[in-house]
Amino acid sequence: MTNSPPKGVQKAARPMRLIDVSFNTPEKNLAYDEALLDAVEGGARDEVLRFWESPSLFVVLGVSQPLRVHAHEEACIRDNVPIVRRCSAGGCVLQGPGCLNYSLVLKPERHPEVRTIRDSYCHILGKVAAALRAKGIKASHKGTSDLAIGGKKFSGNAQKRRKYAILHHGTILYNMDPELMETYLRDPEDRPQYRGARTHRGFVSCVPLSPEEIKAALVQAFSAGPSLSKPRRPELRATIELLHDKYSTVAWNRRR
Repeated sequence: MTNSPPKGVQKAARPMRLIDVSFNTPEKNLAYDEALLDAVEGGARDEVLRFWESPSLFVVLGVSQPLRVHAHEEACIRDNVPIVRRCSAGGCVLQGPGCLNYSLVLKPERHPEVRTIRDSYCHILGKVAAALRAKGIKASHKGTSDLAIGGKKFSGNAQKRRKYAILHHGTILYNMDPELMETYLRDPEDRPQYRGARTHRGFVSCVPLSPEEIKAALVQAFSAGPSLSKPRRPELRATIELLHDKYSTVAWNRRR
């Protein structure tokens, strides 16, 4: 006797694995995200929703962005703000306390909506915006990969796509001073049309929610959990390898 569903009845989808783990350095946090992507690409069964937040400020470049074009390097060195690089595309951002990261690792075979870049942003950000609207936040998808309130950006997003899995990086600002961005970030050359000529402080905003409220909204939006999952030993080993060979190296962080 088998436990297969009756003919014509679709088997229920596995709940997404829920991880809420923040490491002490931005490099290790970024390395762990890529290790999660590698695990799913390599055949791990569970898709992932991870939350993390850096305990200190850092600047993170998109995978192909030149450092000198996007960061005020002298200010970062003066104030001991690391400049690192992630594996996903997108723009240069400042992160730290008050900036919640969510990382999704999805299998396109389970979600036809994410098989193209454009469709995936519409699908994922549509879910996030709807979840926040249910909390009273008038969020909307703006530009290619932003979420905004009243025309002000509070969330930037980027992706790394492999053959069998994609990593979606997203930030949600809830308590960060936009003026800090002008200290450490240059004004971007490539900007969404809705931004116009606004500086960082005129363009960026925060959502009036606690991180716990944001997490609860996203857990519900992506049907993650219900219980928290700890990092697995193979993931941690892969994280250390990526940290040593890639994310902590000058060759990676200063490429281009």
